[in-house]
Amino acid sequence: MITTHPIVQEFPEYLDKIKDLYHHNEEFQVLLGSYHSLDKEIFEIEKGEIPATDDELTHKRRDRVFLKDEIYNYLTSS
Repeated sequence: MITTHPIVQEFPEYLDKIKDLYHHNEEFQVLLGSYHSLDKEIFEIEKGEIPATDDELTHKRRDRVFLKDEIYNYLTSS
């Protein structure tokens, strides 16, 4: 099944912290926005709405994992 991967579903235990960081940390806002945009793009590629090669899709998925790791680091660092 093709689905999106929202951060709040990936890290539901950090929902309050995600909201707080989003409203008070500009760098986190950018990071979360980048993750959301990339996740949406991957979803559209997987649904066939946007053309992409397998290599491009693989690269985008790796970038999404990197962003997810960065977000997790924010959530666990303070």
